[in-house]
Amino acid sequence: MSTVELTKENFDQIVSDNDFVLIDFWASWCGPCRQFAPVFEAASERHEDLVFAKVDTEAQQELAAAFEIRSIPTLMIVRDNVAVFAQPGALPEAALEDVIGQARKLDMDEVRKSIEDAKQK
Repeated sequence: MSTVELTKENFDQIVSDNDFVLIDFWASWCGPCRQFAPVFEAASERHEDLVFAKVDTEAQQELAAAFEIRSIPTLMIVRDNVAVFAQPGALPEAALEDVIGQARKLDMDEVRKSIEDAKQK
């Protein structure tokens, strides 16, 4: 699947319409972002059931600020409208595959319950 460009206009719809979205926060001037881009693209080819999206932090400064992106690239995974992973830094292919595998295995009912429990404390 080709990578989707996320903007503040389409972000909510894409994230809420899809169960599993990987988001790469990047900028064209960022060397590590350019190194990570082919790894991200290759993973999008292998995992056609997932949505791979990119946020250009220069063009979408409000979106980057909303997610408190301080370092790029930052990879975020959103499942069922819940951010389950966020980490700055370019991941090597094996690490990206591992993170995707772990995110796939998450029991989202358990995740929502722990979020609810944390809010009540």
